[in-house]
Amino acid sequence: MKILFSERLQQLRKEHGLKQAQLAEILQTTQRRISYLESEKIKPDLMLLWKLSDYFDVSIDYLVGKEEY
Repeated sequence: MKILFSERLQQLRKEHGLKQAQLAEILQTTQRRISYLESEKIKPDLMLLWKLSDYFDVSIDYLVGKEEY
């Protein structure tokens, strides 16, 4: 089963005990954008993937479901 970016983002956010608004503030974006990403209404751009990768200390491949760990 392939894990989607939206699922991975929501999983990481919850594991770190963050609400969407808190993650949005950390990433200097909006809560609406985080919500849209988690509901697959929009796709992440490269800059956001880099920020998420750095913050959660995971690879971009992990975020997009290409790697398991």
